[in-house]
Amino acid sequence: TSMEQIANALKEAFMAENPDVTIDVQLGGSSVGLQDAESGKSDIGNASREMKEEEAAVLDGHTIAIDGIAVIVHPSNTVSEITSEDLVKVYTGEITNWSELGGEDQPIVVIGREASSGTRGAFEELLAIEDQCKYAQELNETGAVKTAVSSTPGAIGYVSLEALDDTVTALKVDGAEPTEEAIKAGDYALSRPFIMATKKGEELRPEVQAFLDFAMGEEGQAIVADNSLITIS
Repeated sequence: TSMEQIANALKEAFMAENPDVTIDVQLGGSSVGLQDAESGKSDIGNASREMKEEEAAVLDGHTIAIDGIAVIVHPSNTVSEITSEDLVKVYTGEITNWSELGGEDQPIVVIGREASSGTRGAFEELLAIEDQCKYAQELNETGAVKTAVSSTPGAIGYVSLEALDDTVTALKVDGAEPTEEAIKAGDYALSRPFIMATKKGEELRPEVQAFLDFAMGEEGQAIVADNSLITIS
């Protein structure tokens, strides 16, 4: 679901130029998308994280964009930044109150994505906390995480950078704001690739190859930039 917006934007632009081609975008977690590409259910499987070794053994990954993962809190929260070390402690249950981070005396409500989510996979992998998180809520969509955090004063969550708006506040992590400039400079570490994967060793149908070339070409990358993502160039 993190790639829904960019996938649909690329789809509409490509179909407008190629009216004889129909692209159907299905929603699901990254693991599901990659499994569907491997099984042949889908021509392309989208993943909003690095592929695992076993996935890369059977799939070719085509990176179409880079995305940041923003750590978000309720706008009323007085905490404006967090270290990676403290973020790990929050998500593993070692820090449970905002007062431990210089904020108000208020329990921290830890919100994340469902187990198959690429955003969750990337977030936990980047912080080396796979299978260690103590979630109060596990939600199925980026929008649901943002809604939950915006309506829960003590909440913390993570969302794709392009999903940010004024209903939530993004924390600085290790002193860096979640921006394209900080990610490109290497100052903001929570970033991940948006990958379109195809089955390894199989010649792609011409229209599938044409769509991948479009997504990674000049016109597709302009659409990536228009959707608040970082281009592969």
